[in-house]
Amino acid sequence: MEDPSLPDTWSATENVKWKTEIPGKGWSSPVVWGDRVFVTSVIRANSSYVPDRKLYSGTLDQVPPTDEHWRVIYCLDFNSGKMLWQRELQRGVPLSSHHPKNSLAAETPVTDGDRVYAYFGNVGIFALDMKGKVVWKKDIGPFKTRHGWGTASSPVLHKDRLFLVVDNDDASFLLALDKKTGKQLWRVEREEKSTWATPYIWQNELRTELITSGAIRMRSYDLEGKLLWEFGGPLSHLAIPSPFAKNGLLYMMSGYSGDQARPVFAVKPGASGDITLKEGQTSNEFIAWSLPQGGPYNVSPIVYGDHYYTLFDNGFITCHDAKTGKEIYSKRRVEEGGAHRFTTSLWAYNNKLFAMNEEGVTLVMQPGPEYKLLGKNSLDDMTLATPAIVRGSLFIRTGTKLYRISK
Repeated sequence: MEDPSLPDTWSATENVKWKTEIPGKGWSSPVVWGDRVFVTSVIRANSSYVPDRKLYSGTLDQVPPTDEHWRVIYCLDFNSGKMLWQRELQRGVPLSSHHPKNSLAAETPVTDGDRVYAYFGNVGIFALDMKGKVVWKKDIGPFKTRHGWGTASSPVLHKDRLFLVVDNDDASFLLALDKKTGKQLWRVEREEKSTWATPYIWQNELRTELITSGAIRMRSYDLEGKLLWEFGGPLSHLAIPSPFAKNGLLYMMSGYSGDQARPVFAVKPGASGDITLKEGQTSNEFIAWSLPQGGPYNVSPIVYGDHYYTLFDNGFITCHDAKTGKEIYSKRRVEEGGAHRFTTSLWAYNNKLFAMNEEGVTLVMQPGPEYKLLGKNSLDDMTLATPAIVRGSLFIRTGTKLYRISK
């Protein structure tokens, strides 16, 4: 995206069109349509939310809360940030827990301008009109997730259908719903356990495919749920980053930091059947290139220009040729002496690359064959949500607020 009105510098006061308090907790990203901005959250009854920056403490297994929570969607005015309406969608004691870095409102909503679809994993998906009236609801779950870490895979919308990946430790499946009625059109069982990656609609030169990441197999389906192709590993046993396509190639990755296998794959259109690489191979007829240890844990990579950039949670970045996988530069620390961690996805525009750490500081970097840090922008508030970029504005969700930032 290239737009000269997009900002490259900001703070909690500089280049801020507006900032609005968002009650509750949620790490879903904002979505924008016309003059409306939507964001979801979960409010804990009789308790105000205070962002907890100690994200890496505590035990591995999480325990569900015992008090009442409200799942809410907010609609804000694009121009002023004024709260136009808010709708409570579900109230009750949660039946599932979540990882300290997760929330009970992790899934990003989606809209077609007629309705907005808000998905809360282990509760269900809600369709609302643009005035906030609930049109239909479909229950989904609850299901057990690994160590009680909760859910995060967002719905995707294509024409008249909503697609959901519901991977869990009970019974994983892929689901297609009629967007007008919520009626189930088809359901395909998946040989997977808990994953957190959002599926991707790949419209390539040959066909439209529904792409899903996994810990056992990476897969492609047609829009009726038929398996088109798949490949195995070794893969990381946690699948979190979202697949994406650019310049004719599909990029898929997984990279839990504790695994030996942290792969990246660049896939060509037209595959069918099992396209798994044989031992010792890094490419074949339909896998253009791969890296056995190039995958990130949480942060979705990006292709900008001719280069594929990977940001690792611990603050290192790498650059590869997007077409061939050739290394342009190896791991560079994005900030000298920096010990910050990263969860939000990379973004880029106007010949600049952006990475926002969990403390709400965005590093502005030079793209291309040499790494260079150009500047830093701080909001002085933690964040794990990837921003939205719309019509010359950057929408950043922090632990307490939603910002519209523009020159």
